Amino acid sequence: MEIKSIAVELIIGYFALLLITKILGKTQITQISAFDFISALILGELVGNSLYDGKTTVVQILSAITIWGSLIFFTEYVTQKSRRFRHLLEGTPAIIINKGKIDFKELKKNHLDLNQLQHLLRAKDIFSIRECEYALLESDGTLSVIRKSMFDSVQRHDLNLLPTKATLPLSLIVDGEVVHDNLTLAEYEESWLMDEIKKQGFQSPKDVLYAEWQDGESLLIQGY
Repeated sequence: MEIKSIAVELIIGYFALLLITKILGKTQITQISAFDFISALILGELVGNSLYDGKTTVVQILSAITIWGSLIFFTEYVTQKSRRFRHLLEGTPAIIINKGKIDFKELKKNHLDLNQLQHLLRAKDIFSIRECEYALLESDGTLSVIRKSMFDSVQRHDLNLLPTKATLPLSLIVDGEVVHDNLTLAEYEESWLMDEIKKQGFQSPKDVLYAEWQDGESLLIQGY
C-alpha cells in the first residue's frame, strides 16, 4: 500500500512540476539566476520530501506546488514590468574587464578570482587577457566578451568578399531513425534520403548513426 501511495504521489508530482515549468517558461533553465535556482530547488523539494511523509496528502502536495509556482509566476511578471525590481532579483551585468584592464573592485564584488576569470575567458577562446577589450559578467554567471580589434576574427567584408547565404544544418538521421520533421524542412522526400544513403554504402537508416543535410553541401553520413 505504501509503494502504491508513493507511486501515485510521484506521478501527480511529476505532471504538476511539468505544468509549472511550462507556465513559468524556459528562463527557469536557459537563463537561470540565483533566485530561479533556489525556486527550482524548492519546487523539487516540495515533491521529494512529501513522498516519505505519511501525513502529507496529494491535495497538500498540489496546493504547495501551486502556491509556490504562483509566487514565482508573480515574481517573473513583476520583474518584466519593473526595471528596479528586476535588477534587485536578477542582478545586472558587471564590467570585469574595461578597456583591456581588469577591474579588481568588480572582480571582488562578484566573488570572482583570477583563475575563474581565466577559465571563463578560455571558454570564449581567449587565452590571454591582452586579447580582451571588454568582458561582462552576466547575471547568470556567463561571460560576454569583445576582443581587441587586432585579435578579432577577420570578416568577409574586411576582405571585400561577396556575402553568402546562411543555411541551417539539419539532422536527417539520428541513432538510426529518420527525423521526418527536419526532412520536411529540407523539402525532400524519404525516398531521396534512401537513395542518398545507398550511394554511400548504407542499406537502411538503421545502419546510419548520424546524417546531416546543409544546403549547397553533400549529405554528411556516418555509420556506427
